[in-house]
Formats: sequence, structure tokens, C-alpha cells
Amino acid sequence: MPDESTTPHPHRWAALAVLLLAEAMNLLDATITTVAAPVIRADLGGSNAAIQWFSAAYTLPFAVFLITGGRLGDIAGRRRIFRAGMTAFTLASLACALAPSTAALIAVRAVQGAAAALIIPQTIGMIRALFDGRELARAMGCIGPVMGLAAVTGPALGGVLTHADLFGSTWRAVFLVNVPLGAAVLLASRLLREDRAARRPRLDLTGTVLAVLGTGLVIYPLIQGGAVGWPGWCWALLIVGGALLAGFPVHQRWRGRYGRSPLVEPSLFRERGFPAALIASVLFFAAVNGLMLVIVVQLQVGLHSDVLTAGYTLLPWSVAMALSSWAAGAWLVPRYGARVMAVGLLALLVGTVAAAVVYGTGRPGSYPWPLLPALAVAGLGQGLYAVPFFTTALRHVRPHETGSAAGLLNAVQQLGGTLGVALLGSVFFRTTTSGALAQGTATLTGARNAFCVAAVLILATAAATAFMRPRQQRSSGPTGFTPRHDPVAQHSAHG
Repeated sequence: MPDESTTPHPHRWAALAVLLLAEAMNLLDATITTVAAPVIRADLGGSNAAIQWFSAAYTLPFAVFLITGGRLGDIAGRRRIFRAGMTAFTLASLACALAPSTAALIAVRAVQGAAAALIIPQTIGMIRALFDGRELARAMGCIGPVMGLAAVTGPALGGVLTHADLFGSTWRAVFLVNVPLGAAVLLASRLLREDRAARRPRLDLTGTVLAVLGTGLVIYPLIQGGAVGWPGWCWALLIVGGALLAGFPVHQRWRGRYGRSPLVEPSLFRERGFPAALIASVLFFAAVNGLMLVIVVQLQVGLHSDVLTAGYTLLPWSVAMALSSWAAGAWLVPRYGARVMAVGLLALLVGTVAAAVVYGTGRPGSYPWPLLPALAVAGLGQGLYAVPFFTTALRHVRPHETGSAAGLLNAVQQLGGTLGVALLGSVFFRTTTSGALAQGTATLTGARNAFCVAAVLILATAAATAFMRPRQQRSSGPTGFTPRHDPVAQHSAHG
């Protein structure tokens, strides 16, 4: 009887389509609500902070449970955990669509994010179980275009579905779309091959609790603080959350010293390169994700634009990001290496500053047409930076550290996005609710202030990126990069 682990799967390409659809659903759900958030708040009620929570409630649990989700797949089987996560994700999507209140929607969005943390870490392992050799490279090469397409269509699709008001569903359609897609993935999941780690690690429950509590106690006051005037308990929560996060690496080193399975490999922090990459990732995605929220809210609150206009306004950014990502991966990075990152950050900074100028000189009540080319330049920079960034961050990671490093990079990427929504959203809403300016002028000023803060974050990203290169370089080819079809780097860049 042939060995299943070495026999090519007869339906492996159909199984790949199932996995790519699951990946695309996650990316769509992280971005599709950005455009619909003001409409949801207007329908269900709540403060301005609710707009930020509709996004943060998803990305925060996704970030903190991502590594644990990967560990569960190693232990119990990746297909089994994938199915469990997809079932929970689909049911949570239906519950989001039926949510009767803002609080209920935020709670179920958190369940959605936790379910996504069970799904996404399993895909790379199952693709590796399905393919080998050149076919594996081809399969991994499909991830980039699919993720790029999802990133481009997410905001626009959110605007189209909300504006279409199918059967009177308004914003609820952005969640209902997941139900048939999730059901299709579950029905087709029989095509997937079960896969698990050869040596099953143990769960690090204490480390997970430290990460969850620490990040939650930091993000919560950042979002709610502006709405309640920053009382003392907000600062207390920030201090406690920061202390818990500072204790996380101490706990990880302790587990590693005593032979227990840590949540992340402590050896990743022995050189400055990887910690610097984590800091750069948080800062970079904080700027990018936070700005997208500010753009949408300014249009809908300040100009009273419909969701379709808000979604289409983000298209220049999304399309430029997709094109520059393709160019970076196919041509620029193999030829110029890590230098592409500097060009990407410069373009992102130029686009951000240009957008701040547009907001600072704009007229209340008028659509900011000069914003579109500025956003295109910013999107160009995002794509040029993200692709070589992940390859550079993982360049000197040892084989036994790869899984932990990739999981941690993806987690801090989501955490950075959550932090950006909290920080830049709070900067925007603090200006618009101060009462010192008329509504139209206030939203322009708030957007300008948020873009200025984002420019500072981009400069800080550049500083952190400069420390990503280890003090003593190791030989790894003429450009110092891993192969173009490195699955972990490619998955991170588009995930």
C-alpha cells in the first residue's frame, strides 16, 4: 500500500484553491469593514471609539492567538484545527450580520479574530504536505497574487456591498458574504491532507495569557481614553499592560532555560536584527492601517460621502500597493536587495506628507481630488517596503526558528495594525470632538494631524529598519536574500 505522505495528492490543486480562499477571506474580513464602520456606528449607535473597535476587535485576538493557533495545529493536526477554525469563523460571521447592538458586534468580531488565528497558521503546513519540489514553488507563488487581489478588492467590496443594500441588508452584507464562502471551504476541506508536526510541542498557556492581557490592557485605553477624557485608570491600565508585555520575554527565556516549549524561540532575540524587525513591523503597519481608517472616516463624517465613494478613494493606494508588490518580488528585490526598502519608505513618507498637505489646505465640503495621487504614492511605497522587509527579517533565522519567527512576525503585524487604528483614530477623533472648529474644518484638521503622526511613525520605522542588519553579516548569496519563492516570507508579506 503506498505511503500517503509521499504519494502526490490527486486533488492537490483543488485543495490549494480551498486554502487560498480561506486566506483571502481572512484578509478581506480585516479590511472590508474599514469602509462600512461609520455606517455600522450610525445604525447601531455608540461613540466614535466603536468605529475603531469594529476593526481592533478582530485584529487584536487574531494577533495574540496566532502563534498558539499554529501550535494547536502542530499538536492536534492542521486539517482538524483548520476545520474547527473555519466553522467558528463562519458562525461568527453570521452572528456579526445578525448583531443587534454595537457591543454584541464587537464581541462577535473578537470571536471571528480568534477563529482566524486557528485558520491562517495551518495553510503553509498543509500546502507543504500537498506539494513538493517545483510544484511547491508554484503553489507558494499563487499566494502573492491572491492576497494582492484580496487587498485591492477589500475596501471597494465593502463599499459596494454596503451601498447595494441587498434585500435591505445594508452593512450586514459585508459579514453575510462570509457564510456561503465559509460553507464552501468546509465542504471542500475533505480534499485537504492531514498534517502535524513530527514532534508535538506543548502549549504555553501562561505565555498566551501574558500576551493577551498585556496587549489588551494597552490597546483598550488607547481607544477609549479619548472618549472619556483620559482619567487615571487609563494610565494605570497602560502601565500594567506594558509591565505584562515586558514580562513576556522574561517568561519565554525561563521556559527555554528549563526545557519547556516557549511560545516563541528565545534565541531569536540574541541578535539585534530580528527584534529590530519586530519593532519596524509594528510601526510600519500601525501607520498604514491607521491611515486607511482615517481616510474613510474623514470622507464619511466630514464630507458625508457614501460608502462607495470612500471605498473607491482607497483604490489608488490598493492598486499601487499590489503592482509595486509584484514588481518588488519579481524584479526589484532579486536585483537590488534590501535597498528597495529605503525607496519604499521614502515613497510612503512622501505620499503621507503630501496627503497631510492636501488635508491642511483643503476646503470644507469639497472632495479632496489631489489626495488620490498622494495615496497612490503611499501605496507604491507600502508594496516596495513590505516584500523585501519580510525576506530581510527572516534572512538569518535558523531552520528550527523559522516557524516561531514567521508566526511572531505575522502576530506583530496584526498588533501594529490594531495599534495604528487605536492611535491614529484617537488623534483624528480628539480633534473632531474638541468643539473648537466647525465639523468640516475639524475633520480636515484631524486627518492632517493623524497623517503627521503617521509620518513620525514612518521615520521611526526607518530607524528600526537600519538596525535589522546584524553586526556580522553571514554569507547568503549575492543579495543576501532567500529564494524568491520562500514560502514563509511570501506568506508574511501578503498576509
